[in-house]
Amino acid sequence: MKTAGKRAALLIDGGPVRYEDIVAVAKDGLPVAVSKSPGFLKKMARTEKALMKSIQQGVAVYGVNTGYGKSCGNRIGMKAVIKNAPNILRFHGCGTGDPIGIEETRAAILARIICLARGYSGVSVALLEQMADFLNAGITPVVPGEGSVGASGDLTPMSYIGATLAGERDVFYEGKIMPAAKAIKKAGLKPYKYQPKEPLSMVNGTTTMTGIAAIAVERAERILDAVLHATALSVHAMKGNAHHYHPVISEAKPFPGQVYAAKKIKKLLLTRVAANLLEDDALETLQDPYSLRCAPQVLGVLYDGLVWIKKWVEIEANSSNDNPIFDPATGEVLMGGNFYGGHIAFAMDGLKAALASAADMCDRQVMLLVNPNLNRGLPGDLAAGNGNSGELYHGFKAMSIASSALAAEALKETMPAASFSRSTESHNQDKVSMGTIAARDAERVCTLTERVAAIHLLAAAQACDLRRNIQSRPLLAKTVQNIRQVSDHVTQDRPLDEDIERMCLVIRYTDYFRSGNERR
Repeated sequence: MKTAGKRAALLIDGGPVRYEDIVAVAKDGLPVAVSKSPGFLKKMARTEKALMKSIQQGVAVYGVNTGYGKSCGNRIGMKAVIKNAPNILRFHGCGTGDPIGIEETRAAILARIICLARGYSGVSVALLEQMADFLNAGITPVVPGEGSVGASGDLTPMSYIGATLAGERDVFYEGKIMPAAKAIKKAGLKPYKYQPKEPLSMVNGTTTMTGIAAIAVERAERILDAVLHATALSVHAMKGNAHHYHPVISEAKPFPGQVYAAKKIKKLLLTRVAANLLEDDALETLQDPYSLRCAPQVLGVLYDGLVWIKKWVEIEANSSNDNPIFDPATGEVLMGGNFYGGHIAFAMDGLKAALASAADMCDRQVMLLVNPNLNRGLPGDLAAGNGNSGELYHGFKAMSIASSALAAEALKETMPAASFSRSTESHNQDKVSMGTIAARDAERVCTLTERVAAIHLLAAAQACDLRRNIQSRPLLAKTVQNIRQVSDHVTQDRPLDEDIERMCLVIRYTDYFRSGNERR
């Protein structure tokens, strides 16, 4: 980190960048500064010179003085090299679908800066500075989400980022979509003029999938925290058994995630009175249903998965995933497959499965809360006003249906994207990762699970209000108080769609459920 004015900035100097700093740039607008140290500039210049020497000597450098993919047998003369280079940004402009999110795109741009700053690619420092200027000015390319198979890299989506640097296509700027050239001029910048290989280096890598994955991981961590709070609220509302979270149970099966989840739920259930006074003493309630009792075991999978998934995302973001690259020591041209997104694909396929399982658990807890045959004395559908005025209210009846629909869709999305590799580009790309599709799936499952968690929190808070004893558990009382900042107790039937969306924003962008959260 370095200081840029009054605000710290992330210094790019070819060294490793922490996952947390990637998120800070993408979400919080942490500025980015490209190092001007002699050592870094020398390292970058070394492979730039190796590239130019190879071109001048007639050495075949894939994608620079050759065609792309199956066309690599075609050679290009020296005069055509610079003119030909931007073509890859043009013919890959065939993306479809809605744009990926602004945060995800910013993370992708930063990941490309980090990749090229490693000094293996033969690109100029000026290219890194143009991307940093885009980030710092708040210029975000409009990048269609569909069209990448995740090997030879994110060719099509990254072509949009590459083109906008040169003033082509559209960007988000100042809350609007506008031509890149207009935004560049308004921001006081200039369109970038590409050098040989730079357009190829912009597209040939795992950047888009890594940007999406980085934000998905951060969202998943926040969802986990919210679900832990919702579960603790549900235990209280169901007059459940706190001893299901006894530390010895996790000591006997010591997965770190299970230990963490049990400890967190038990802490939230701290009470000012004897715990047994808040628990149902009927014989059949000796053990709570699995969605409550096994919550540490269910959520522990997500917690432990996030540990290695975050590490893999960080490694990928800090890798040189370009092709070709140059040996900085000898200048030798090396053509390989670092653009293959297999690790991100596997990580995102795993993340979406663990998230969907959490969504399913939440939905089952909502079902327990609304069912008068199972909720241990609460009114059916948590309808608060029935019997007071002769009117019939339906409370959370439809909310439980919506929760079930969302959970089912999340579970449906868990089919591993990596299993659908397709041979493309005249069988040159005959084994591909599908990493970008896996990352987009994970993003979608984040959205669905976030909404299930929001409904779960609202239902559990409603149930706790109906029990009228939440003050005996001060930490949970604070959780309910936070929920009531964005959604009132439901006394009469009313639309709750806006309440769900406000709760989702709370999960994603506030620390309501993260205070006192001690991560390993």
